[in-house]
Amino acid sequence: MNQVRRLLAIGGSWGGISATRAILPRLRLPDDTSVVLVLHRQPIRSELAPILARGGTLPVVEAEDKMALAAGTVHVAPPDYHLLVEPGWLSLSTEEPVKFSRPSIDVLFESAAQAFAERVVAVVLTGASDDGAAGALAVRRHGGTVIVQDPRTAEQGIMPRAAIEAGAAEQVAPLTELPEVIGTALAGVAVAEERP
Repeated sequence: MNQVRRLLAIGGSWGGISATRAILPRLRLPDDTSVVLVLHRQPIRSELAPILARGGTLPVVEAEDKMALAAGTVHVAPPDYHLLVEPGWLSLSTEEPVKFSRPSIDVLFESAAQAFAERVVAVVLTGASDDGAAGALAVRRHGGTVIVQDPRTAEQGIMPRAAIEAGAAEQVAPLTELPEVIGTALAGVAVAEERP
């Protein structure tokens, strides 16, 4: 198994399942990249991971507490848990919802920024809240890259617009171009340092 040296963190809400299903099958990731994903959802069990895996080449798993990050794998936040990134592994939390959301995109992005710093590429997708904007700013402060879905191509443009208005977006791209933009950004991440 490859050591995880780059991290792709994706957050979405209203319309996020469709957007994610449009992106994942077309992603071309460096071999040392792991993917973490938060989609706002009801606090009930669902078949989200198998739904997202359909038609794609990347395995999609529901994250578990203390699960090791795996390269080439998409780790999805389970319902009603915050998903946090630690150096090399994941943790789950039942802390209070953030902006009415658990899992929270801000929580994911902020922990990813702490753990992977400049080796994070964060993507803000469609949604109807401003969750993700503060976390995206944290990613930028730690040297990471933030890509935002063009609100005009989003099912709900509030979330990507909030990230743009917060000054967090380094790149804005329509949904159809996101897989290529993400792949290019990840390929450009410097991974000379041996972390985690």
